[in-house]
Amino acid sequence: MVANGVVANGPASQAGARTRAMTELLALSGRALPLLEQWAAGEPDCGVARALLMLATGDRLGDAELKERLVRAHRDAQAAGERQTSLVHGVFLHTHRHYQLTADHLVAHFARWPADEQAGLMLSAFQACEDPAYRAYGDALVEEQAASAGPDSWPWTSWLAATRAEQGRARDAHRLAERALALHPRSGVAAHALAHAEHELGAGPACVAFLDEWLAADPAAVQSRHLNWHAALQSIACGDFPEARRRADAALTRGDVGMRAATNWRLLLAGQTPAGRDDPDHVRQLLAEPGGTAEIFHAFNLALALAVEAATEDLYALAHRAAADRRPTFRDVLAPVVRALAEITAGRPRVAAGLLTTLGDRARQVGGVRVEREIIQDTLARALADAGEGVRAARLLHHRTTTRRHHTYEDLLLTRTPSVVAAGLR
Repeated sequence: MVANGVVANGPASQAGARTRAMTELLALSGRALPLLEQWAAGEPDCGVARALLMLATGDRLGDAELKERLVRAHRDAQAAGERQTSLVHGVFLHTHRHYQLTADHLVAHFARWPADEQAGLMLSAFQACEDPAYRAYGDALVEEQAASAGPDSWPWTSWLAATRAEQGRARDAHRLAERALALHPRSGVAAHALAHAEHELGAGPACVAFLDEWLAADPAAVQSRHLNWHAALQSIACGDFPEARRRADAALTRGDVGMRAATNWRLLLAGQTPAGRDDPDHVRQLLAEPGGTAEIFHAFNLALALAVEAATEDLYALAHRAAADRRPTFRDVLAPVVRALAEITAGRPRVAAGLLTTLGDRARQVGGVRVEREIIQDTLARALADAGEGVRAARLLHHRTTTRRHHTYEDLLLTRTPSVVAAGLR
């Protein structure tokens, strides 16, 4: 209702604000944040509204302020009911990066409130756990909740599509993502899952066209830079290296160190000129900060950035630091990966190949998702090719060159051009 140009803040208006905010938040829309702020302002005693706002923006706050805001949100949620209280508690755990505790809490939450879409916003906690058992249980939980929600639930169909993509079931992921997008064309989770599936299928320009069209409708979408990165990878896949460089430079910021490094390392592995590079001193500063080696995948991305800059001595130092770490994943997984990157940049591909071959399937423990971890296999293939082990390199990438429609990138990885990476770095 409107009176004198002012929208009334009655129950119907509040319900509409909640619905709009949740739809945009679930879709990872660029319009979600202002709508969440509007919902929280319109219902100042709604603990769930304020908690979801913290879920979206909490990384901008210090720990003390974040805790204070969520404690107040939890108190208000207790007055609203058990589900709301449980939800806010989950947000508290997730925003404080207690991922295993978040996962345990979500298991109990979904047992009482199946297919709760608001709780679904925290499913990433399972993949953030270093324990593979948690990741597997998270996959099973998504399957169970999606079945409970039914095929007409676009959020759960989107999350199931993402799960299938990470399992390597590309065609299933593609089908589910397309269904979710048919139900709600602005589902950011579904668009992202489709990008992952089309990476596995080597869709090339078709994927780039879809992503550009999807992003044009909401340039401020939460995943805008990440989806542009996917488009850059598709350009690399089909050999359009100038476009990959252009997109990386236009879409990725100074803070996107991991995506920039992953793009440039792929270009260098294929013997191509990289896009704009990261500042080595900035990377060193990030490594020196308390959070520099707090999580294995973040440390791995920083190592890639050093590799792009041929910072061999820095890589040796980081490998030594990881080898002395008490955490098994750092000692047994990150250390040999970083050492291999150092050997590649030093022009010793045979040594790098030996390190990565010995690592085997444990490379999965470096974290991230399939598209991100694949670069370790790329590095091994390049090292093998440069070491004169072309047959082994071809066998390693056989599943990709035979299933991907566009695989110019993989073909170049298998081309024997000794020390191409080291030469490209100078």
